[in-house]
Amino acid sequence: MTKEPFWTSKRVLELEESQTLAMAARSRALAEQGIEIINLSLGEPDFDTPDHIKAAACRAVEDNYSHYTPVAGYADLRQAVCHKMSHELGWNVGPAQVVFSTGAKQSLINILLSVLNPGDEVLLPAPYWVSYAGMIQMAEAKAVVVVGSPANGYKVLPEQLEAAITPKTRLLLYSSPCNPSGAAYHAEELGAWAEVLRRHPGILVVSDEIYEHIRFEGTHASIVQQEGMKDRTVVVNGMSKGYAMTGWRLGYAVAPPEIAEACVKLQGQYTSATCSIAQRAALAALSGTMEPTYRMREAFRQRRDLFYQALQGLYGWECPLPQGAFYLFPRISDWFNLPWRGEPLGHAERVAEFLLEEARVATVAGDAFGCPDCLRLSTASSEDKLLEAARRIRTAIEERLVEHRVG
Repeated sequence: MTKEPFWTSKRVLELEESQTLAMAARSRALAEQGIEIINLSLGEPDFDTPDHIKAAACRAVEDNYSHYTPVAGYADLRQAVCHKMSHELGWNVGPAQVVFSTGAKQSLINILLSVLNPGDEVLLPAPYWVSYAGMIQMAEAKAVVVVGSPANGYKVLPEQLEAAITPKTRLLLYSSPCNPSGAAYHAEELGAWAEVLRRHPGILVVSDEIYEHIRFEGTHASIVQQEGMKDRTVVVNGMSKGYAMTGWRLGYAVAPPEIAEACVKLQGQYTSATCSIAQRAALAALSGTMEPTYRMREAFRQRRDLFYQALQGLYGWECPLPQGAFYLFPRISDWFNLPWRGEPLGHAERVAEFLLEEARVATVAGDAFGCPDCLRLSTASSEDKLLEAARRIRTAIEERLVEHRVG
């Protein structure tokens, strides 16, 4: 007889574990056994934090930035974000509208818990980042998934948004460039979304722009630049991706004043301010040279092209060319009929397990991103590892294909 957990809340019991973190943990466990794994499961730049940012952190230690800061972050850091919003997006905001948190992930959950009530609906274009659905669940709201087609580069069309809106729709949450698909919305496409949203003034937009600096075609566009959207959009961003600062844990939200105030109130109860030293480093990142970021972006472009070409022509592989971020997100449902251990692979989670066990390549099943026919592979690895991963994947699939045809 299975005993019901006594101390664990229903909220936690019903919440799914992050599949990206779960696969990373499995990969580490195999590596600790001496098994060489090429880990393409995590979205982490493999570059070190640029020197001028590290130097700013060292100066902050020497200058005794070791005390509590305002919950929303240092005033000069928030002012730097205001300058960025004005200069890059034409959005004039004040420091009180900027809230720094322990990573963009906390910025997102702050917003959802501040805005959503039980039973509210959230439009969630898919594929979507793995944690969005869990955060919506924690806020006791309902995710309304709107699936983009691979034929359209996984982008959701405005008529799809319109069709998904109900009287309960409270929020639209999306990322561009998108994790996991790499889709990057152009200004014209966001303009078409805004035209729909203007007919529904009660819907708040949360635009996750953490990959803004890793865009390979065109320039970054934000829905906040569209007519009528400035007072109903929250932009979430952070230092992890564009500045190779994943471990520094620093993100921020730029929001209408009442939402920013709510986030400060909420954050003040469970974490207060984020790290003082990380904030001084972030100020150097936002106000200093962008050359290291541009070099990283070019490296990611080269890796995308290399990995994309290495897997072209593989049986059952359908993958739009990503416009940004550092992932490939192929549709691989044709693999589900291939045999493994006496039965068909069947679904994407088993495909990911198969690739880990047989090819020694860690990936993440598309179920976690709202697309169960797909698989996510990170290109944030060296060119040699990406080529080796492509070779291993191709060999493993072709061996299964031969067995399938013989069988």
